Amino acid sequence: QAQLVESGGGLVQAGGSLRLSCESSRSIGRFDTMAWYRQAPGKQRDLVATIRSGGVANYADSVKDRFTISKDNAKNTMYLQMNSLKPEDTAVYYCHARAVVNVEGASVDFWGQGTQVTVSS
Repeated sequence: QAQLVESGGGLVQAGGSLRLSCESSRSIGRFDTMAWYRQAPGKQRDLVATIRSGGVANYADSVKDRFTISKDNAKNTMYLQMNSLKPEDTAVYYCHARAVVNVEGASVDFWGQGTQVTVSS
């Protein structure tokens, strides 16, 4: 089992920046993939960015060139640096981690509780 705890959300004006953190209770080196998702009111939860165990990152088109995902294995923490924030970035941001548990590829997913990001215009 793993507990994921997000922090760093808040209220910011358009054009501003925030850095989200996701701290894991277990070594993040054991996760095959970590990711940030977000969910705006009345909408589905969408993938924002992923980072694989080797460090390769991918981004949703809507945040490319503005957001940067990273991780620090020594601190068991993943980050999301968000720059040039827009009102449409307003959402609850969730941390996700996936661990493959056997050679057949079965996996276990872990989620954080979410942190609110509000961008005012």
